[in-house]
Amino acid sequence: MTEAHGRKTDAFAYDLLRGHTDTIVLSVLRSADRYGYEIYKVIRNAAGGNFEIKEATLYATFRRLAHSGLVEAYWGDETQGGRRKYYRITDAGRAVFEQNVREWHVAQEILNTLLNLKGNGHD
Repeated sequence: MTEAHGRKTDAFAYDLLRGHTDTIVLSVLRSADRYGYEIYKVIRNAAGGNFEIKEATLYATFRRLAHSGLVEAYWGDETQGGRRKYYRITDAGRAVFEQNVREWHVAQEILNTLLNLKGNGHD
């Protein structure tokens, strides 16, 4: 079990979610360009505090997505405070997101079927 804001999160569920970090980040960027910490907060808040992506993991994800051409990074033009690096999803990123969601739905259907099997007399 891992701790996430005082709640216990099953290690299997946490690993499963962590395995979809790229898709989660792409999902957040579909609605608007965002900077790193903002993406972190959106994910944390959407999960009700039950799941957080570590900062190092998140920034490795940004680099991987940018290197793959799925997001573009640019520096914001803040008039107050420090400059922030923003991320924007590309058309290729939208296509990969949509494909990943389709694949997730197929996997989900298979898992639901397998987890609801009734014994057929064979052990």
